[in-house]
Formats: sequence, C-alpha cells, structure tokens
Amino acid sequence: MPLPPTFPSHHPVSGGAPSPPAGAQIAVRRRGFTLRARVSLVLSGLLLLVIAIATFGWMHETRRAIHEEINAASRVAEQWVSVLVAETQRDRAQGSERLMAYLTAVGRLRANRLEVLDADGTLVYVSPESTYKAGRFAPQWFARHLTPTVPTHIFDAGDRQIVLRPDASRSVLDAWDYFVAGLGWAFAAMVLIGVVVRLALDRALAPLAQINAALSRGAAGLFDTRLPTYGAAELDRLADSYNRLADNLDQSRALNVRLEEDQAFARALQLRLEEERRFIARELHDELGQGIAAVRAIAGAMMQRCEQLPQLHGSAQAILAMTDQMQDGVRTILHRLRSAAAGASLDQVLRDYCALWSGLHPEIGLDCHIEPPAWPVDETTSLAVLRLLQESLTNVARHARATRAEVVFRGEGDMLELQVSDNGRGLVEQDARNRFGITGMRERVAALDGTLSVDTPAEGGLCVNARLPKCRNKPELHHGPDT
Repeated sequence: MPLPPTFPSHHPVSGGAPSPPAGAQIAVRRRGFTLRARVSLVLSGLLLLVIAIATFGWMHETRRAIHEEINAASRVAEQWVSVLVAETQRDRAQGSERLMAYLTAVGRLRANRLEVLDADGTLVYVSPESTYKAGRFAPQWFARHLTPTVPTHIFDAGDRQIVLRPDASRSVLDAWDYFVAGLGWAFAAMVLIGVVVRLALDRALAPLAQINAALSRGAAGLFDTRLPTYGAAELDRLADSYNRLADNLDQSRALNVRLEEDQAFARALQLRLEEERRFIARELHDELGQGIAAVRAIAGAMMQRCEQLPQLHGSAQAILAMTDQMQDGVRTILHRLRSAAAGASLDQVLRDYCALWSGLHPEIGLDCHIEPPAWPVDETTSLAVLRLLQESLTNVARHARATRAEVVFRGEGDMLELQVSDNGRGLVEQDARNRFGITGMRERVAALDGTLSVDTPAEGGLCVNARLPKCRNKPELHHGPDT
C-alpha cells in the first residue's frame, strides 16, 4: 500500500496594522493595497507555489508506489495462475472442474480482477469484488492521475481462457483518503498559522499608526509630538528623522512668530515716523517758511530804503540771498518728508525728485522717462515708488561711481514698473554696506505683492527693476526707515 501523504506547514497571512482614520483609509484605497495586504499577497503566492510543488511531488511518488504494488501483486497472481493452468492441461478430463473449484475457493486476488471465458468467449466466471472499502471510489480526475498502466495477462487453459486484469482502485482510494486527511490537517494548520501571523503583523505594524498620527499633526502645523524608539532599526531611523524634522520646524515656526511680531512693531513704528514726518513738514512750511518769507520781505524793504547806504544795502542783499538759500533748503527737506500723494500726482513727484537729485549731483547725467499711470495710485503704493526711487538714486550717488543714470517709470497692464540703471561698478564691486538698502527695497516690494530684480547687465553697471501690482492682496506694510 502507498504511504500516507505528508504536507508541509505553510503560512497564510492575514491581519496587519490598525486601521487609520476614515480620511486616511480613503487615501490608501485610492493609492493601492495596504502594506499588510501586500505582505499577505506575497506570502499567499509563496504558499500556493509550495503547495503546488509539494502536491506534484507527492502525486508522483504515490503513483510510483501504486505501480510497484500492482506489479508485485500481478506477478504473484501470474505465478499462481500459471501453476493452475499447467495442472489443468495435464488432466484433460478433470482439469477444468478442478480449475473452477480452485478459482471459486480462492475468490478475489489482491489488486487483480480474474475472469474465465469459455471457448465461445462467453464469460463464465468473475472474481468477486473486494470488500475493502466496498462501494467507494476515488474521483475520476484523481484516479486518472494515479492509476498506473499495467498490461492485462491472458492464460490459455484448453477450452477455457483466464484473463488477469490489474485493479488499482483500492490503492488509489487509499491515496485519496490520505490526500483528503492531509488537506484537512493542512487547513487546520493554515488557520492556526494565519492567526499567529496576523497577531505578529499587528504587533510589528502598530508603530506605523503612531507615526501616521504624528505626520498628520505635522501636516496641520502642529509639531508637538515626538516619536519613541521601537526596537527596530528601520523604525528607529524613521522616528529619529521625524523628531529632528519636527524640532527644526518647531524652531522655524517660533522664529517666524518672532519675526511677525518684529514686523508688526516695525510697521507701527514706520506709521508713527510717517506721521511725524508729515507733522514736521507742516511745521516747516507753516512756521519756518513763514518766518523766512517775513525776513525776505524785511530784507527787500531795507534794500529799497538803503540804496544810498552801500553798507546796509549790501547787508540787505546778503540777507536776501541767504533767505533764498534757506527757502531752497526748506523746499528740499519738504520733498523728502512729504509723501507722493500730498497734493501732487505720482509722476510729477517723481519728476520733481529727479530734478532735485540732478541739482544735488550735477556730475552724474540723469535721463528721466516718466509716464503717468492710467489709473489712480493709492498713497501707500505711491510712497513705496518714491522710496524705491530715492533708495536707488542714493545708491547710485554713494556707491556706483557712475557717470550716467536712467530712470524709467510706466504702467504696463495692471502693473507699475520702475527701472533705475547706471553705468557704474555694478553690485558685485559696490560697497557691501548698501546691501541693507537693497534688503529694505525687497521687503517694501514684497509687502505690496510685487517683484524686485537687481541685475548686472552685460554692458556693465547695475539695473534695479521693481514691478508693483495695481491691486494689492496684503494689508499696508512698511519696513524700516527710508535711506
């Protein structure tokens, strides 16, 4: 009889990490299988491969064992039938009766079916069916794979023929019973191993839920969670990287909060300074301007009355000339103190400042191309444009060592563009002290949702280009005192 089949133990995988929140579950389903599902699929595939290989090997060995058993039983039966046939042929008178008596007495031969045919080919005797597991047979597909091919033997006994047909049905049925029992034990082992693997995966993947929760809080801007060590090298490296990232982001957020507070203080201070500048401008215009006008009138009257007194007339002329210089100085100070919207259009204020700057720096030729914008410009933007022009021309005078400069101001679409260029040394060679002025310009432009570029053209010099939008999305913002 063939040996009972043995089945290796296999590990079906099910189970895994705890379920993430509902939103995370939707995201995972959209992106594909979970890690637990992927591990389960891989192990299931390996399990099926091992089962297939083991089943193929078992069926091959079982078929070989059945073949050897049937061959051995057939050889014994052939020898016994050969002896009976020889005795029958020696005794022609009583041989046939004695043959049938022997066959009937013996009954069924192991793993064989015995048939007796008369001279006409009529079946006169068939050995009885086996009583071992009577009435049961293995499935046909199983029997086809395990039943060996063994030839049928025919013996001539005079007026009778004995047919010996090998019968492997009982051996195949035994193999089927072993196969079903093995599958049952294998299924029970698979269920047990599946439960164990699920618990092991749940334990191994449990830290992922904590890591996911920490990342979710980080995505919401909360970096107050720190991950512990898990005892696994890969997870510990991931936790350490997250903790360092959270520390850095937490520090950056704290710095940003302090920076916003500083900027709010700077805005309040700048607004206060602007108010003070307007107040000083009014006082200069109303008090000092009026005083200078009065002195000028007195000096003019003295000149008219003292034409015959050369000394007094000369002193009066000197006083009159001095008042002219004082008025020019006050006018210059007022231009620097008053905002662009204080009574004049932006383009006119820019032209006036260019003219004033040219008078103060006659050694530098200045070309101004200023076009009035097609829409009204608010006071904050106007002041920003004027401050950008002042800072740019101040840098030209202080650092560029240029002989020519050009100012271009125009409106393009929904943007205001101010461009100041010179033929000086360029930004790289200029004194590093002017970097604070450029930084202030960048902050002022950024506060108005604009862009600022500072480039060195191929022909040399420096080109400062500022673009400010017609409509601003941020609240009014000023940075630091003007240079």
